[in-house]
Amino acid sequence: MTSLATDQIAQAWDNLQSLIPVSPIRDEQQYDQALEKLHELLDIVGNDERHPLYEVLDTFGTLIRAYEENHYPASSVTGVEVLKFFMEEHQLDASNFPELGSDETVFELLDGKRELSVENIRALSKRFNLSPATFI
Repeated sequence: MTSLATDQIAQAWDNLQSLIPVSPIRDEQQYDQALEKLHELLDIVGNDERHPLYEVLDTFGTLIRAYEENHYPASSVTGVEVLKFFMEEHQLDASNFPELGSDETVFELLDGKRELSVENIRALSKRFNLSPATFI
């Protein structure tokens, strides 16, 4: 790589970092900021893998997951088990989750006949103000 290319890459990186910091997460403040950006990107990109910002969304997901794996040890609890816990804690039933689909769909999720989709995970993450990783 020539020094001109290196200089161009450095300038492009500085420009990107001034708009949206993309680097390993080192503390809770950076983690919270990254989660905020992830949610913003989810609102814009959704699950459209052809969206121009999809790779940025994916990168934030990777950075957040790396931080969470190091700072929040994973448990053997499934996303559906987390959902069941919140339903019990907040005295909710299937009819309280129109964002997941019909009551029948919610029952299928709870019975293990369906898995949580990306859209389901996104909706639950927003509803309970948690990282999407909570439901994965």
